[in-house]
Amino acid sequence: MIEVRGLKKSLRSGTRVVEILRGIDLVIPQGQFVAVMGASGSGKSTLLGLLAGLDSPSEGEVLLDGVAIANLSEDKLAGVRGSKIGFVFQSYQLIPTLTALENVLLPYELNAARSQGDGKAKAAALLTAVGLEDRMGHYPVQLSGGEQQRVALARAFVLDPPIVLADEPTGNLDSVNGEHVLELLTGRQRESNTTLVLVTHDAEIAARADRQIHLKDGLVVADELTRVTA
Repeated sequence: MIEVRGLKKSLRSGTRVVEILRGIDLVIPQGQFVAVMGASGSGKSTLLGLLAGLDSPSEGEVLLDGVAIANLSEDKLAGVRGSKIGFVFQSYQLIPTLTALENVLLPYELNAARSQGDGKAKAAALLTAVGLEDRMGHYPVQLSGGEQQRVALARAFVLDPPIVLADEPTGNLDSVNGEHVLELLTGRQRESNTTLVLVTHDAEIAARADRQIHLKDGLVVADELTRVTA
């Protein structure tokens, strides 16, 4: 489902070139739950952004379900992201002027191929599944952090993407809300056979994954299969 070949990312800082990723090769099959770990500055979030097509590599390529995304036009890349990827941000990234239901429905509005009527029913069903059936008409400011992250979770799954990328999705939550969000995320992943790549610094969260990938100084230093998936 995800293939990474010779992936490098560097940035210029004054006269210096800072190498963030220094050559990553990965193959992640459909339905696998992968935890990406590493110290701050190891390249975890940069890798996730490249997988999502939110940034471009300096060298190498990313293939999503067989499609190489590095050289796609912005319109075609947006189409790939809309059909193949759900993204869960640590900081929720909800639109403040939209209700919870409207935030979850947003991917439908950005995808001309999807029916708005079907999208509203699906968005409502997902919000009910994450325990927010009584909060659909509330705006983000009226929701707790845990509730906002559950809205973001529903939004990530609303188009049934084959890939979900999550960047420290419990990092801004207390332990109780973090556990709830994690259970919902992994439960939806198992139900949908979604490929889940989750960046985390928490070893307990990583221990639940099928596979752990450890980055250090922009390189993969460990890649361990911890559970065999069907």
